Amino acid sequence: MRRDDLCPAIRERLHRLPSPYQAHYGVIPPPPPEEAVFMEPVRARSEAANRALAQVDVLARELQDPYLFSRLLTRREAVSSSVMEGTNSTLDELLTIEESSDGTVGEAAAQVRDYALALDTLVPRARDEGPALFTVPLFQDLHRTVMRGDTTYRDIPGDLRKGVVWIGAGGQDINYSTFNPPPPAFVAECLERTAGYMRCDGMQQQTQGLLTRMAVAHAHFEAVHPFRDGNGRVGRLLLPLMMAAEGQLPLYLSPYIEAHKVLYYGALKDAQQRLEWHAMIGFLADAVVGTVDELLKTRTALASLRGIWLQRRAFRAGSTALRALDLLPHYPVITAGRLAAILGVSAPAASAALVQLQEAGILVERTGYRRNRIFAAAEVLSVINRPFGAAPVLPGDSMEDQ
Repeated sequence: MRRDDLCPAIRERLHRLPSPYQAHYGVIPPPPPEEAVFMEPVRARSEAANRALAQVDVLARELQDPYLFSRLLTRREAVSSSVMEGTNSTLDELLTIEESSDGTVGEAAAQVRDYALALDTLVPRARDEGPALFTVPLFQDLHRTVMRGDTTYRDIPGDLRKGVVWIGAGGQDINYSTFNPPPPAFVAECLERTAGYMRCDGMQQQTQGLLTRMAVAHAHFEAVHPFRDGNGRVGRLLLPLMMAAEGQLPLYLSPYIEAHKVLYYGALKDAQQRLEWHAMIGFLADAVVGTVDELLKTRTALASLRGIWLQRRAFRAGSTALRALDLLPHYPVITAGRLAAILGVSAPAASAALVQLQEAGILVERTGYRRNRIFAAAEVLSVINRPFGAAPVLPGDSMEDQ
């Protein structure tokens, strides 16, 4: 970490690291600001993000559009955030293990599943509890959840770190780091400041908008780096939780962040090294706009896909097969047991419906088994799994349409 890269206010917060790194200094991050922050360079981007949030909020509140609440959004978030930390699984794999009955789950897939399940549990809690949700024990619980399946993790998941960490240089050599978080002895008090800021214990709820508080809280949490590993995953989990705690429809930003990770790490560095909060605010504003745009395009594509399916076969009104079409955008990998439970029909009726959809070319059976069969809607997975920012491709689209 080069002192010349740090602004004077950060240089004043340097503290010598413990042995064997006593030749180096860590940064004890200053408390997050309660006053309004400078954001003129990114004001237009911030206003665009607020318009996007208002747009999606209307769709959620007035239309109750089911895709805006789809479980697939949390699953894609889990995959993208985990990939950024080197835990490589796929959305398809995650959805398959959630439907599988054989109990075989790879380590990477298990970690991604745990991330998704944490969101399933905590987003409703955030809506109910509001900013009071954010405490140091919550951060520790989140870390315990997302890291419990990592057999390479050297500490106890959920425990605050007792060793020195640094950012940059691939974590291999502190001599080439870009930022050194605080010495272990200061982690607890610094993290409490992050939690207090997220709870809006001070004046920040009156002086700062939600987007600003998300950016500041995220950058501050990552600057504290309270755990040996897994800080990125926990920090990105906190973003939708902050939105839910404010009564806002939570957006899952990790797919955008993964697609623009160089800009993401650059914005974090600017905030941490020079307290240029506007850099992180601008990045998150772009992430919100890009995520809402992606969300609406996906929603439109899936609605069009349903129309295409209805042209392939005549379905009896009220039939299990017809009702199943509305579930496939949320359960593109599905079993008869899952379908029966959701629709409240018998297992034979669910099995017959899935076979009808298979015959119509809507589903593909993957296992080849006679029992415990798993079906997949490949066309839904194609829309959901497309690279972030790419146009959805529907059946019958030509390359000239893209």
